[in-house]
Amino acid sequence: MTGYATDTLPHISWVQKYRLRLKRRRLLWRSFRSRHQLTCLKDQTKRIRPGDVLAFTTLRNEITRLPWFFRHYRALGVDHFLVVDNGSDDGCVEFLLEQPDVSLWQTSASYRAARYGLDWLTWLQMRYGHGHWTLMVDADELLIYPDHDQNPLRDLTAALERRGQMALGALMLDLYPKGPLGAQSYKPGTDPTKVLDWFDSGPYRAQRQSPMGNLWVRGGVRERMFFTGQPRKSPTLNKIPLVRWSRRYAYVNSTHSALPRHLNAAYDGPGADAPSGVLLHTKFLPEVVAKSESEKTRRQHFHDPDQFEAYYDAICSSPDMWTPQSVRYAGWSQLQRIGLMGKVR
Repeated sequence: MTGYATDTLPHISWVQKYRLRLKRRRLLWRSFRSRHQLTCLKDQTKRIRPGDVLAFTTLRNEITRLPWFFRHYRALGVDHFLVVDNGSDDGCVEFLLEQPDVSLWQTSASYRAARYGLDWLTWLQMRYGHGHWTLMVDADELLIYPDHDQNPLRDLTAALERRGQMALGALMLDLYPKGPLGAQSYKPGTDPTKVLDWFDSGPYRAQRQSPMGNLWVRGGVRERMFFTGQPRKSPTLNKIPLVRWSRRYAYVNSTHSALPRHLNAAYDGPGADAPSGVLLHTKFLPEVVAKSESEKTRRQHFHDPDQFEAYYDAICSSPDMWTPQSVRYAGWSQLQRIGLMGKVR
């Protein structure tokens, strides 16, 4: 089996390896302790069967996105959703309680203090995800991959397993509308890519980080619009959303990086020929202006929120992100053709 090339990871000393092992154990321990912050509202985990594909997400006030989110991931073949609600007051809880394939927990604890929800979800992965292919995605992320409209996740994971590859990396691709943000209309339950139908095809830059060997991909429209003078603050765009999970694994920074470090070799970035997907990022639906005003006040999404006030202010000013160089989204084959998605053989 070919697998992914762990020799692409930077060489590290045995001391660094030991420290990473300790780091992983600390992350697992804090995730185990975080279980006390969760209240189970609906437990259907007894329905989970061997071989089921599981999706894990934490959310707050995403009722606009949830109908399409579930339609998309059910179509891909997700068998069960494990969701943590972080104090929604927009009808999310009622919606989720009605879903036949959802187990739901709730917490009012700090999202930021829980490593942006990672502690909660890692605990659920430890308990329910061991041995399963698991997706960890946000409500505004839609995973696509080659032939996803014809081949469900079970076909994809079988192809990865034949390669000896136990994870799939993806580029997070920001989609945006033409015209001022917030000026469009979106009906829940419809395809958000019909409203957010433009993207930046580049430039993107990638480099490996030491000691974990995680990739660092930056660029794209958010850097162009909001971080031109501070590119090191622009969002990290690579993720490892799909993993055949082990209770010994832990995500470190969102799903941008993981331990053990060999998981980070699953993605080589834009332009690579190895198997990869794309996370269509639907952040810029019309509600983004009001949400940015709220999130600026809540201060839950950045390690140092004060440094990102200008980012929120810029979104709240309803800019037009479109330029003549913008590319109209036309599906997975287009993204593969221009090098933003790899191939699955």
